[in-house]
Amino acid sequence: MASPPAHPRTPALAAERDSLAGFLEAVAAPLDFLLRSPAATAARVGVPSAALAARGRALLGQLPERERERVAEICATLEIFERHPPPNRSAWARELRERIAQLGLPAVLNSAPPPRPLERVPPPAPTYHRTSGELTAQLEALAQSVQFVRGVGPQRAEQFRKLGLRSIEDLLYHLPFRYEDRRAVRTVRELRVGEEASVMGEIAHLSERYVGRSQRRILEGAIKDDTGFLALTWYHQVAYFKNRYQVGQRCLVHGKVEMGATGLKRMVHPEIDLDADAGGQGVLPVYNKPTAMSVGVMRKIVQQAVGEWSGRVPSALPESVVTRAGITDLGRALQRVHAPARESDVAQLNAFASLGHRSLVFDELFYLQLGLALKRRSVAIEAGRALRRTGELTDRLARSLPFALTNAQQRVIEEIYADLAAPHPMHRLIQGDVGSGKTIVALFAALVAIENGLQAAFMAPTELLAEQHFSTVGRWADDLGLRAALLTGEQPRAQRRKLEAQLASGEIQIVVGTHALIQDGVRFKAVGLGVIDEQHRFGVMQRAALRGLSGSASGPPPDILLLSATPIPRTLAMTLYGDLDVSLLDELPPGRQTIRTLVFRESDRQKVYALTKRELDAGRQGYVVYPLIDPSDKAELRDATTMANELARTVFAGYRVGLIHGRMKGSEKDQVMRRFKAGDLQLLVSTTVIEVGIDVPNATVMVVEHAERFGLAQLHQLRGRVGRGSGASTCILVGPAYAGDDAYRRLKAMERTTDGFKIAEIDLEIRGPGDFLGTRQSGLPDFRVANLIRDSRLLDEARRAADAWLARDPTLSAPESAALKTVLRHRWAGRLELAEIG
Repeated sequence: MASPPAHPRTPALAAERDSLAGFLEAVAAPLDFLLRSPAATAARVGVPSAALAARGRALLGQLPERERERVAEICATLEIFERHPPPNRSAWARELRERIAQLGLPAVLNSAPPPRPLERVPPPAPTYHRTSGELTAQLEALAQSVQFVRGVGPQRAEQFRKLGLRSIEDLLYHLPFRYEDRRAVRTVRELRVGEEASVMGEIAHLSERYVGRSQRRILEGAIKDDTGFLALTWYHQVAYFKNRYQVGQRCLVHGKVEMGATGLKRMVHPEIDLDADAGGQGVLPVYNKPTAMSVGVMRKIVQQAVGEWSGRVPSALPESVVTRAGITDLGRALQRVHAPARESDVAQLNAFASLGHRSLVFDELFYLQLGLALKRRSVAIEAGRALRRTGELTDRLARSLPFALTNAQQRVIEEIYADLAAPHPMHRLIQGDVGSGKTIVALFAALVAIENGLQAAFMAPTELLAEQHFSTVGRWADDLGLRAALLTGEQPRAQRRKLEAQLASGEIQIVVGTHALIQDGVRFKAVGLGVIDEQHRFGVMQRAALRGLSGSASGPPPDILLLSATPIPRTLAMTLYGDLDVSLLDELPPGRQTIRTLVFRESDRQKVYALTKRELDAGRQGYVVYPLIDPSDKAELRDATTMANELARTVFAGYRVGLIHGRMKGSEKDQVMRRFKAGDLQLLVSTTVIEVGIDVPNATVMVVEHAERFGLAQLHQLRGRVGRGSGASTCILVGPAYAGDDAYRRLKAMERTTDGFKIAEIDLEIRGPGDFLGTRQSGLPDFRVANLIRDSRLLDEARRAADAWLARDPTLSAPESAALKTVLRHRWAGRLELAEIG
């Protein structure tokens, strides 16, 4: 007969518990010593962490699931003990000691962790004169994994990493996105459907039930006060909430009020506080959080981090700057934004206008502007070539142009001439709307370099755009008796080698290409000018590589001219390109047509096709643009490949329809574009590969499908592919039958204006600076708390303050700038060397 299952008190299981208890006591002993010791002693204590972790892992196979998970976390923490700087080992010991106590073994409970020392969380105080070594140690401590915040183990740390919160510092600067005023407590009778509110009452009912065919388990309850009953419902984590709350408990409940099926007001998944009093919970922050984490747990973890670590965040701004700006130190600022006082102004908090918010934003923007100012100064003193215009080529080009340059083009060309004549490298950005004539301006700059016996290189992000530039630049170069060439990755190896040899000898004076220009094997005799078109599409390292094409290691760097057809709002340009000179081509050449823009719904598709056919029947051409090349399982969107076949077979049967997309070989794309330019194709179905560089004057209609999927700046670029001839042109944006408010606002903005700068302002306001242009590749620090639209006034103040400090100490070499320099290097994280090229 089989033996009965072992009772918890049988010797076999008791031995397992004893071995677990023995392991935990072996870990607890050195931890308790650390916690009782002075800081200086604790810093010198060694813990056999690796051996203890191995001992714990040997037990895992014997343990029940709950204890196995806890012990595994303890072992993981032990294994990384040596990574902790000595000053942080007491914090690590307390966290680990409390995890041991949570296992609830009697042997451990009898030796509870020592009380937390009062000096554990010293009140933050302004510290503007810390030494560089002290600051470095503090910054290194804050750079530790978020795992070392109490309440965050390896599993939660992984959840935070997916949210972009990797370090303790990341968590401290993860500010609430809104604040809830829970100071007022309502009665049940006072609750209004649709509002968020707090109510104090007693739990009167809790029960489970199963619903639907899947027999899904839900938890239902109710609280009561003197005025009535409020229903409560939980659809998730039913067992957790059922075990946590009991009938008869008095609690504060907060949530959105809705009307239940029974006619009783209810809250779904409310927040419940068993410790709150009738005075409410005060002003509570609300955070973006990992999906699986509750709002309350997220709030508790962040506030734990603030309590333990905010005092270590170094405030290194000079006292004169702090006083003039009217801000507080970072430790107090972080406490103010994460744990607002009960008397706080909630509207001010939600507007990011509180003293704490302003202090954090100003601090961030000051270091941003300080770094940019240093780069401006370094560029101003960097040795370069002084290139004087002789007029030999530039005057000939000006006389041969079949059109008159606009006033804006003439102004920008003169600005470039002045830059080239200076003995320092030019770093100028030309912003101009689609069709404003940036290429011809860049050609005048290139001719100055050639007049001085140097070469010029044009770099474009795609082969199609490089080919477009070459067709323009090459034609004028031939007329002037110059040798121009196109260099791309698609060319045969033999042809490339020949071109590379001609570049190295100086035989080729102007080269147009893609990133192939900066690949190994490409050498120039002497590059005087580098032109980068659609520069925001290049990573900062690629721009740096082009700048390094000086011909010899000792030669001066070339002048750099950046071109952008993506209009950038002034506030963002001030930040992204604060170390560059910026020129605006704010005037279109005569003859450019205004483009009419129309927004249609899916239900109006037949009208869209009728408008398109009308243009084709009149001898014009058109585009239909889709967001995808091929069908996708992840999104129910039309794609270019499928629709090119379908349109040619159905709606546009009898018309000549072509297809172009980014995965086609360069030769294939070139063939399609040649056919379209020649009129062999009437309708070109495309992806955004035609966004820049395509110039077909006979194209007068464009249809953009799923227009809500594109940014406004991208839609504006696409729209610029029509209206390039003398005929009236139309851009049709097709959106879904039901679009969100933001999507509808964006599309209607395209209807109202064709001004790229106004569109960019709207796009930046809606999308925010983080998405606009992709600032992560710009070589700048990431924005943690600042918003360039909301904080434009503080941006100006920070720039003035940074410039004033550098006027006083241009190289940050004075003793009072030592701390400033340390934090500046930390914030820019090695990117100061790269910011100078935009």
